[in-house]
Amino acid sequence: MGQKALGRTLNSTPAADGVWISLRQASGVAFSCYLGGAAGDTYTLQEAKDASGTGAQNLACITEYHTNTGNGTDAWTRRTQAAAATVVTAAAATQNAMVVEVEGTSLSDGYRYVKLTSTGAGTVNALTRDLTTQRTPANLPAMGV
Repeated sequence: MGQKALGRTLNSTPAADGVWISLRQASGVAFSCYLGGAAGDTYTLQEAKDASGTGAQNLACITEYHTNTGNGTDAWTRRTQAAAATVVTAAAATQNAMVVEVEGTSLSDGYRYVKLTSTGAGTVNALTRDLTTQRTPANLPAMGV
């Protein structure tokens, strides 16, 4: 039986709102966010040198993100913006869910950690991808260390 995606191509931190995520062993991270009720939310991206947030600063690299209702009934809508450290979803059901990807090459020199923080009650799931070392899920390193 072949190795499944967890540990081969991705790792996940389901409760990642405001949590530092290491990109030392991944090419990038996809943040999958959700806030129901057509409430809208603001998500802010930051980078740091380590898991304790040393040198934390906004990372203004977001130029593209995708939204949909989050319930599987509609396709993703691509949205673009001038490079920024924030994504603002509208108070519309078609923007309940949002995905933004951050490439490891977007980080400043010496920075290896990113976090996305909701200013509302949105949930944030971090999916690191393109893992440099493939492992079984039980042998994956913790993403926040």
